[in-house]
Amino acid sequence: MVKNGSTSVNTSGNPVKKILITQPRPDGDKSPYFDLAKKYNLNLDFHPFIVVDGIQAKEFRKQRIDIASYSAVVFTSRNAIDHFFRICDEMKINISQETKYFCIAEAVALYLQKFILYRKRKVFYGADGTNKSLFDVINKHKDNEKFLYPCSESFDSDITNWLINNNCEHATPVMYKIISNDITEIMARNYDVICFFTPGGVRSLLENFPKFKQNGTRIGTFGVNTLKAAEEAGLILDIKAPQPLAPSMVSALENYLSVQNKK
Repeated sequence: MVKNGSTSVNTSGNPVKKILITQPRPDGDKSPYFDLAKKYNLNLDFHPFIVVDGIQAKEFRKQRIDIASYSAVVFTSRNAIDHFFRICDEMKINISQETKYFCIAEAVALYLQKFILYRKRKVFYGADGTNKSLFDVINKHKDNEKFLYPCSESFDSDITNWLINNNCEHATPVMYKIISNDITEIMARNYDVICFFTPGGVRSLLENFPKFKQNGTRIGTFGVNTLKAAEEAGLILDIKAPQPLAPSMVSALENYLSVQNKK
C-alpha cells in the first residue's frame, strides 16, 4: 500500500490494461478519460450497469406532492436533477427563483447550470461528497424551509432519517426508477479495473452475477454511498473517490495508474 498524498493506492496485482467505466461513453472526442487512456495505453470501455426510467407526469400526480410549495430541494445525483426538472417541465410547474438547492457534491451542484441561473447564494453543496457534509450544510439553512428530496424507489434512508430527526418538513417524490442493465456480454471481457458510480451499479453486478468472484479484479468507487454498497457486497476496493487529492474518478485512476503501471 503506497500513500499518494492523502490518497491510498493499493499496488497489488499486474499493470492495468483494461478498464470498464460503468457509465455511458462521453459525447464527442474530448474527455479526460480519453486522455488517460492515451497516456497509459489503456483499453477503456464504457457500459452503463443501470438504466434510469423516468416516472411519467400522470403517475407522479398520484403522489399528490405540490412541488411549487417547497422552498428547498436536496439532490444526490444528476439523475435526480434531470428528472426533477423534466417533471416540472411536463407539468408546467414554475420554480421560484428563491428556491434553494442542496447538493451532495460540487459536481452535482454545477450540473444545475443546465437548468437554472447558478447563484451561490441559493446553491449549496457538501465539502467532501458524504452525507455528513451535506447535513452540515443543510443544518445551517434549514430554518423555515420545506424540503423536497427527489429520488428513485430505492432512496437513501440516511437522508430522510436526518430530515425527520431534525424536524424538517419534507417530501420524497419518486421521479425515476433504476433498473439493472444486461451486462453479460461486457463482463465476459475480463477487465483489470471496474469503476462504479452508483449503488445501483453494484446491485446490477450482483443481480447479473449472484456468484460473482472478484479474482483479482480491482474495483473503483465514486461517492460514499457507492463505496458503502460495494463494501456490503464483499468487494475489495482499490480506488476510491472523491478524496482530497482525487476529487474525480479520473484523478483517482491517475493516482493509481501512476504507481501501478510504472512498477
